[in-house]
Amino acid sequence: MVDGGRIPALFAGLCDDAAVFPPGLAPLPDAVAAHDEHVSAWYADLVGPLVIAATGLGDLADVLGDRATPLPVSVTLPGGPARLDGVLEAVTSLPVKLDALEIAVPEGMGPDEVLAAISFATAPVFVEIPRDERRVPLLTALSGTGHHAKFRTGGVRADLYPGEAELAASVRAAVGAGVPFKATAGLHHALRNTDPETGFEQHGFLNLMLATDAVLTDGDVEAVLAERNGTVIAERLRELDSDRVAALRAAFTSFGTCSITDPLTELAGLGLLEASRGEA
Repeated sequence: MVDGGRIPALFAGLCDDAAVFPPGLAPLPDAVAAHDEHVSAWYADLVGPLVIAATGLGDLADVLGDRATPLPVSVTLPGGPARLDGVLEAVTSLPVKLDALEIAVPEGMGPDEVLAAISFATAPVFVEIPRDERRVPLLTALSGTGHHAKFRTGGVRADLYPGEAELAASVRAAVGAGVPFKATAGLHHALRNTDPETGFEQHGFLNLMLATDAVLTDGDVEAVLAERNGTVIAERLRELDSDRVAALRAAFTSFGTCSITDPLTELAGLGLLEASRGEA
């Protein structure tokens, strides 16, 4: 583990803290305590908000009590926007800072309905893009609205992991529409890998970063997503200049992880935090 220093701009705010979700499933009090430790540590710049399900907001009130410093949160609505008004009302009585809303799209709901349903949101909305024919129309509808996209990159079953071609098409569509996106689920490691326990083919979060850059620079997106050599991936990331880093991160905003320390450790292991050693 790297001691001291700060997080390079390439990785700033990259990891949304999804500790309460599978496979971590941390109890909410433990997740809040750990999050406070993360944002007080030297690697605080790596850390995004604590991700909480809408159904957990009631429990969050008991955990936070009369907390003095607002807790940055992103609230998920897996059932769709129907409960949005209740969520917005609930957060007003909590010592939290609502950084984002992550809203799924129910089956049968079209782009116009989605935009109407989220029009009164008081925080940026990440619309979870379905893996069906609505993907491109939804992304097109989101273009220019200030709302973002959310892609699922894995889950508890093999079929929940999109292949290279599908994920590449999603990134191309989002970048083409000018819609920033985040990813969630399945990005358990920095590099593309085969999970030794489940046999699932898992995408790497660094592969996804470079795939975004490849879309922006007309590179081979599928090949980047399939690359398993850490030396190759790390070297390509080091070659990115500040303009490409800024463009990449404007497009790919963050990913949800149930462990903040695991990505940190893997970044350090690949030598990608060395440039920040010893800096304030």
